[in-house]
Amino acid sequence: MTIDNNSRTQILNEALPYIQEYYGKIVVVKYGGAAMLDESLKQAVMSDIVLLSLCGIKIVLVHGGGPEINTILSKIGIEPKFINGLRYTCEQTMEVVQMVLCGKVNKDLVDLLHSHKGKAIGLCGLDGGLLETKQLSEDLGLVGEITEINPEVIHNALKNNYIPVIAPVTNHNINADTAAAQIAAEIGAVNLILMTDAPGVLEDVSNPDSIIRNIQLNEVPELKNQGVISGGMIPKIDCCVEAVRRGVEKTNIIDGRIPHSVLLELLTDLGTGTMIVKGY
Repeated sequence: MTIDNNSRTQILNEALPYIQEYYGKIVVVKYGGAAMLDESLKQAVMSDIVLLSLCGIKIVLVHGGGPEINTILSKIGIEPKFINGLRYTCEQTMEVVQMVLCGKVNKDLVDLLHSHKGKAIGLCGLDGGLLETKQLSEDLGLVGEITEINPEVIHNALKNNYIPVIAPVTNHNINADTAAAQIAAEIGAVNLILMTDAPGVLEDVSNPDSIIRNIQLNEVPELKNQGVISGGMIPKIDCCVEAVRRGVEKTNIIDGRIPHSVLLELLTDLGTGTMIVKGY
């Protein structure tokens, strides 16, 4: 597709007020799903993150890495097991989670951001006491929940113009969506973006074009009762609700399968996916 000069000008003009709005503010992006597996999507996300950072927006990247964990587990003969969407984590699985997320995935993302001329630093929950956790349930093994966050670790990185890249792992395995939401609230982020493999919340699950663009907190219970918010979307919405209740201005569930979806959400009038806010 060829873009003429007038279209380029319109795109830049549309982006300007959003750059001004977000300048100097913190946006937390939870990175996962297809955008981590498809090389072209991965490159697009990293270039988006670097561009936003260079525009003066303070980006904090929280990532998962489930497929990579499953690959290593299969190689050593451990069958992945999930209970209510959470990975059952025995001691051997925990070693793999730490190795894959804190080691390979985290450092690969830092390296990729550097390749796009970004300035990034890799962190896990153990670094600087970033995350304090406790066991969530004995039924889930070493799956944990966050009890305390040390925001100084992240703020120090941001003050020095680094993009913190966070693997939500301590001596427990932490759900990345949950970690991103709690981190966003604790560090005073204005926006939380969850990248998923869905267009957003759909009014009709069989129609990918039936995206509900805006949801207020008081609308969430009824949408759950109607079955509009269901299945794997429920925990993601719950994370967004928690973040907004704790002071994050808005949260977005976007389709990570769309190239440059982060830029489309933050810097265009239409945006992409579903936005959850407290109310108007």
